[in-house]
Amino acid sequence: QVQLVESGGGVVQPGGTLRLSCTASENIRSFWGMAWFRQVSGKQRELVATAYNNGVTYYPPSFRGRFTISRDNAYTTYLQINSLTPEDTAVYYCNRVLDNGNTVYAWGQGTPVTVSS
Repeated sequence: QVQLVESGGGVVQPGGTLRLSCTASENIRSFWGMAWFRQVSGKQRELVATAYNNGVTYYPPSFRGRFTISRDNAYTTYLQINSLTPEDTAVYYCNRVLDNGNTVYAWGQGTPVTVSS
């Protein structure tokens, strides 16, 4: 079972930028899709972005523009969030995804992001 450790969250003021990291216990080069999700308190976890090992990225419509996913195809997947708003306050998670959208591994602890002045 691959372990995924998210980091980089914290408390940030509106308008700020964060870069989140997801480090896997195994090399992710062969993993077709690596994705970031977020869960706002009281709501379901939702997909934020996916990075495929062919260089293609996908963002659901709600996350286009301020979110940028990247992966080093070694061990780490990143998510940069620009122009943060209080609505971005959530716990952010990463996971490997399959072509049917299903996630592969157990969820990690996530990294909490709080946007507040």
